[in-house]
Amino acid sequence: MSPSALTPVFVGLRTGLHVLLFGLLALVAARALLAPDPSTPAVLGAVVLFGVTYALGIVASTRASGEPVARAERVASAEPGARFERVARFVPVARFERRRLLWLTALTLEWMLLLWLSREAAYLVFPLFFVVLHVLGRRAGMLAVAAMTAVAVIGLGLHEGWSVAGVIGPCIGAGVAVLIGLGYAALAKEAREREALMRELLETQAHLVATEREAGTLAERARLAREIHDTVAQGLASIQMLLHAAERADPEGPGVGHIRLARETAAADLAETRRFIRELSPPDLDGADLEQALRRLGEATTAAHGLRVDVRASAHPLPMPVQTALLRIAQGALANVTQHSGARRATITLDETDAGLVFTIADDGQGFDADAASRAARPSSDSFGLVATRDRVQQLGGTLALASMAGRGTTLTVTLPREVAA
Repeated sequence: MSPSALTPVFVGLRTGLHVLLFGLLALVAARALLAPDPSTPAVLGAVVLFGVTYALGIVASTRASGEPVARAERVASAEPGARFERVARFVPVARFERRRLLWLTALTLEWMLLLWLSREAAYLVFPLFFVVLHVLGRRAGMLAVAAMTAVAVIGLGLHEGWSVAGVIGPCIGAGVAVLIGLGYAALAKEAREREALMRELLETQAHLVATEREAGTLAERARLAREIHDTVAQGLASIQMLLHAAERADPEGPGVGHIRLARETAAADLAETRRFIRELSPPDLDGADLEQALRRLGEATTAAHGLRVDVRASAHPLPMPVQTALLRIAQGALANVTQHSGARRATITLDETDAGLVFTIADDGQGFDADAASRAARPSSDSFGLVATRDRVQQLGGTLALASMAGRGTTLTVTLPREVAA
């Protein structure tokens, strides 16, 4: 069943309620016109006032149903210097609830006035039961239904005299209304649960598609790297060796300068091709798991820049797309640390928690003012590494948080759901 499959049921129930109420209201007006008395103008005025008030409530509820709920969320941001990005959508929910209560109060008082003027108005209490249950909820609504039932019984008693039927009739109507209201609430709850389930399924499907796309991209990049290595790189290496042999065979020949230039050009192109192959494939993961690759990355960073890198990993073996993404994130983060932070020590942590897989890279560098950086008009060129990191994390369905304060270092935290790391 689709999320909107029960919508026609709800629309039908609400439409039936509106038709019933206006039909009973027309009955009150018709009774006043067919049997006129001195109170007829007052009854007709009260009928018009009640109908207008009820119609205004329908219009206001219809308009408000399409507005988002007021909430403010904090989500991780990967913009440079931004610790969090606040996403807020404000809707005056509290004010709307107050208006609904005022509207219900006015409607109830107008019904009581109409009941005082005309005994037929007692029948209006039945559709009003549903309105009260919908607006006030189960507990407060049932108390209000009991009170309105008592008012209806008293009104009928004052108009027609006290009788068993005058007491039992409103009580039976109240009981039926409560049962139907509870059934309506159960249907609405089931619809919300189905909608949430469908939304979760769609999100899971989208995440699966993104993960498969990422895996396909990585496989294609690895295939291209192998093809380039086996064709272009091998060809350039052979050309370089042949030219070097020709240069040694006749070092004083008339064309030796051109041969040397061709050999140097081939050597430069071979180096560029090998760099391109390294960028296409994750060589640090070749024949090793993520923890070993991170330790090798830390050792290489220490040897090249003097930055001490500690690696702490306690996660189970991860899928290759996840390992590759986390390794790329670590490479980019350590590159930023060595270039900008002035840190002496960095720590890479990989843990499994109840929230999922948590991958953290922290340093003791100079940090920066996160608020000032987040207010910058345009990001610097260094931020594109963080943008790429955020894209990788989003493709895996995770969240990224960047926390930094001037003089207190920087911490980059990636949280991936448990199903991605499974």
